[in-house]
Amino acid sequence: MTHKDSAIIYSGGLDSTTLLYDERERIALAVTFDYGSNHAAREMECAARHCKRLGIEHMVLRLDFIKQHFGSSLTAGADAIPEGSYDESNMQSTVVPFRNGIMLAVACGVAESRGLERVLIANHGGDHAIYPDCRPGFVQAMGEAMRQGTYAGVTLSAPYTDLSKADIVRRAAQLGIDLSDTYSCYRGGERHCGRCGTCRERREAFALAGVADPTIYEN
Repeated sequence: MTHKDSAIIYSGGLDSTTLLYDERERIALAVTFDYGSNHAAREMECAARHCKRLGIEHMVLRLDFIKQHFGSSLTAGADAIPEGSYDESNMQSTVVPFRNGIMLAVACGVAESRGLERVLIANHGGDHAIYPDCRPGFVQAMGEAMRQGTYAGVTLSAPYTDLSKADIVRRAAQLGIDLSDTYSCYRGGERHCGRCGTCRERREAFALAGVADPTIYEN
């Protein structure tokens, strides 16, 4: 029997849901952070369902100070989210400054408190141009800080860092995950809008992966 030694930062989105299933044999705890994003409620509903299916404990931690004090269109309502392609010029307004650093620091503390040895995060290569705290250099530095800053030497695992979104969709298909029960749209509506950068990235990833897209889009 595999030792459950890991906590995962789990949003309920496509990437982290794939990682949840990929590493389910080792995951003891899934930690979802509610920082007031437009799509938090939709994502958390998905996260709760997948954790229940897998029998993984699901913890939700509120980080209200992020919405109160950090500037980002991701927490400013649906109308603040830009439409168009998923690239730096269009998506920079959605950056939540040092979000992954904050979440990893908290998850690391929770992991050590629970006697867990590893924290998982599902950043991927498609985010590198837009989000500094998804890049390899950040992951390496944060992993070293976590190891040095804990008695247990908690490690950071980010196995999708060099993968594309299409690679992750292919992996999800191999694992048989119901990707219709994941959420990506930064607007946070009942259905994916189909127009914002994250919806376009999602659509493109399925197309490039050669996997049928089960997502229902408004447009």
